Amino acid sequence: MTKSVTLKRLRPELPKIIKEIDSRMMRFVITKNGKPVAMMMSVDDYENLLETLDILSNKKLMSKIKKAEMEVRKGNVRTLDRLEKEMGIV
Repeated sequence: MTKSVTLKRLRPELPKIIKEIDSRMMRFVITKNGKPVAMMMSVDDYENLLETLDILSNKKLMSKIKKAEMEVRKGNVRTLDRLEKEMGIV
């Protein structure tokens, strides 16, 4: 969830806002004179966003993901039990 906070309000409430970001994965848009100027989010949230962008920008990987999604829609899937039996793990 994303909340908006003014720069003026951010300063005195920074510890509370940091706690919300850390414990509840909140995102905050910081505004100055009514305009967005910055974004605050957890490091985990930021790293996940970068990882998603890397995946989305990889044409080869996206092609494989789309192919896998089509196979799932067609019902061409294997359960973990079946896969383990085929591989002789069980």
